[in-house]
Amino acid sequence: MFPTACRLAAKPPGFFKRSAEEFSRLSRIAWNTEALSTPTKPYHLLNFEDESSVASCKTMADRAVGGFSTASIDYVPAEPSTNTPAHARFHGTISTKLPDNWRVERTGYAAFRNQDRGLWLFGRLYWDLDPYTYLALRVKSDGRRYTVNIQTDTIVETDIHQHRLYTRHHHVRDSEASSSYDPLSPYSSPEAAESPEIAEEKYPTGIPEALSDVPPPSTIMSSMSATTSGSTGWETILLPFNAFVRTNHGLVAEPQTSIIRQRVKSVGIGLTDRVEGPYDLRIHRIWATNGMSEGEIEEERRICGTAALPVDEGVRRNWVAPNEDEPQKQEKPEGKAKGLKGLRDEWD
Repeated sequence: MFPTACRLAAKPPGFFKRSAEEFSRLSRIAWNTEALSTPTKPYHLLNFEDESSVASCKTMADRAVGGFSTASIDYVPAEPSTNTPAHARFHGTISTKLPDNWRVERTGYAAFRNQDRGLWLFGRLYWDLDPYTYLALRVKSDGRRYTVNIQTDTIVETDIHQHRLYTRHHHVRDSEASSSYDPLSPYSSPEAAESPEIAEEKYPTGIPEALSDVPPPSTIMSSMSATTSGSTGWETILLPFNAFVRTNHGLVAEPQTSIIRQRVKSVGIGLTDRVEGPYDLRIHRIWATNGMSEGEIEEERRICGTAALPVDEGVRRNWVAPNEDEPQKQEKPEGKAKGLKGLRDEWD
């Protein structure tokens, strides 16, 4: 396949541009003294309104081991008439057909992530997400059970921190999803129903809340209980960084460790539900945040409609208690002497 002129124009930034952008970002932080307080503005990781962000992503599927699943990520221009922003379309087909290779026992997966961010003047470039609490994603889902993947600079390079992407359109299997099969459900299949032996191997201490098929109450999903009627299909999902689960080759790794937020290498989304058929996920942006700010709410309401998240009160007040918004005025004591005599009176 030969690169087209459009694809070449949308190529990822080079070494000097990466260095200039990182210098600019760090300069803004220093100038605004943002490092001395909790950030209230979003830190965009992948902004798919920019076609170069789509070009900087890579796809993966079981075709690498001889499988038949497909994965593509394309840039979709904006449609102002429907308030649809420019975004990336992650789509393809999942197949659980096994190749003619006795070494391959399971297929049926597809994923995408950003490519390594490369080098800049001071070494390898990482995202420093330490000041942030949530990973935010604005998506339009077809309801399939996607997983968000974060990879950091760790000793074990194959370690990935994962969290299920719960949306308002999320299809839930039966309560015993790991071992049951509903023949009437279009999102369930004999191949997707895992045997107890496989489930025990993947989750030796039980299925973690963040990877469960049912959204846990501890996960911040304020739009989960709302109806989907009247919405645009777009929604913003907030996933707490401390809720991600460390995995290795699809198995939960022990002991569990927190994400090294200072050295994040890549962010992506995968589909491993092993349900035969097409999938289609639209992604507008992926960013780190401490909550929805007033500056973001206009875009949030325009794109997400009735599914828009509210402004986070903590972000609005910069995490100052309501009774501390205004500094208390100290009343001057009456009859207090001035100068050295007044200072002597205070010590006495």
